[in-house]
Amino acid sequence: MSKHKIAIVGATGYTGSELVRILINHPEVDIAAITSESRSGERFSDVHPFFQGICELPLIKAEELKTEDIDLAFLALPHGVSMDYVEKFENSGMKLVDLSGDFRLSSPRVYNEWYPKKHTYSKGFDQVAYGIPELYRSEVEQANLVANPGCFPTTGILAIAPLLAEGIANADSIIIDAKSGVTGAGIKAKAVNQFSSVNDNFKAYGIKFHRHSIEIQENAEKQLGGKASVQFTPHLLPVDRGILATSYLRPVGKVTEEAVHEAFEKHYADQPFIRLRREAPSIKDVRGTNYCDIFSTYDERTGNIIVISVIDNLVKGAAGQAVQNMNLMLGLSETAGLNQVPVQP
Repeated sequence: MSKHKIAIVGATGYTGSELVRILINHPEVDIAAITSESRSGERFSDVHPFFQGICELPLIKAEELKTEDIDLAFLALPHGVSMDYVEKFENSGMKLVDLSGDFRLSSPRVYNEWYPKKHTYSKGFDQVAYGIPELYRSEVEQANLVANPGCFPTTGILAIAPLLAEGIANADSIIIDAKSGVTGAGIKAKAVNQFSSVNDNFKAYGIKFHRHSIEIQENAEKQLGGKASVQFTPHLLPVDRGILATSYLRPVGKVTEEAVHEAFEKHYADQPFIRLRREAPSIKDVRGTNYCDIFSTYDERTGNIIVISVIDNLVKGAAGQAVQNMNLMLGLSETAGLNQVPVQP
C-alpha cells in the first residue's frame, strides 16, 4: 500500500523542524515537499543542521508545490500569512492543517479584535474544524481544513473541559496561570527571548489581553453550552520547551475529590495522549512527546478545584497535535508516528 504524500509549507521555524522530526519515522506517510520562501534552493539540513544525513530534502517555494501529488499539507506559517495560503489552496484537493491562529476563533470579527491583521478570508471559518481531537474528534475526521490550536489553549482547554461539560464547575470565574518555555515565542530573535533576558529570570506577559485568552474562553463556552469568563495569564520560563498550567475553578454546589476525578475519567480514560496523574506532573514528564499529563484535586479549605496540566509546547502544543489531526483526517491510526517516550532527565 502506497504512503500518503505530505507537504510542509514553512520550514525555517521550530514547528517546521518538529514536523519533520515526527514525520520522518511515520509509518504511513512520506514527506514529499518542504517549502521556504527565504531559503529556497537550499537543503532542509542547511537550515536545521541537526537533520544532516536524516532529511536532505531541497527547499522549494510554495508556488512550486505540485498540489495534485499531495494528500495533506501542514501550514507552518505566521499568523496573518496562513489565511492567504488557505485561500490559495482552496481547490487544490489537498487537506490542510493550519498551525497559525488564523482560523482558531469563531469568526473574522473576533479575530480582528484580538490579532493585529484584518482577516481576509472569511470563507475558511465555514469549513474549519478546531483541532483538539480529544474534544472534537468527529469534526476533525471529516474536515478538509483543521485549525491546530495554540499551545497555551491546548494546555488550558484540556484541563477545564471535563469539569464544564459535567457541570460541576462554574464558568464565570476560571483562572488559568500558565508558564511556557522560550520556544513558544518562535525562532526569530527578539528582545524577549534573548539569553540575557530569559536566563535567571521569570516574568508574566500579555496580561489581560493575550490572544489565547479568547481562544480558551470560546472553547470553554462550547463545552459549557453558555457564557464563560476566563482570566488567563502567561509567564515565560527560562527553559527551552514545555508548558505547565495551573487552573482554578469554583464548584457548582457541593463537590468532592471523587467527583472531580470521575469527570476526568469519564472524558479522558480512553484518550491515548491524555495521562491522568496521581501526583502533580512536571514539564520533563512529557518532554518530546504528544502527551498531556493532568492532575486534579479539590481543596476543601478554599473551595477551589485545582487542575495542573503539562505539555511539550512544540509537540502536543504544535507539531505533534498537528500529526494527530493528520492521522484522523487521513483515516490512519490516531497514534501513528507519535509513540515517543518522554526524554528524562
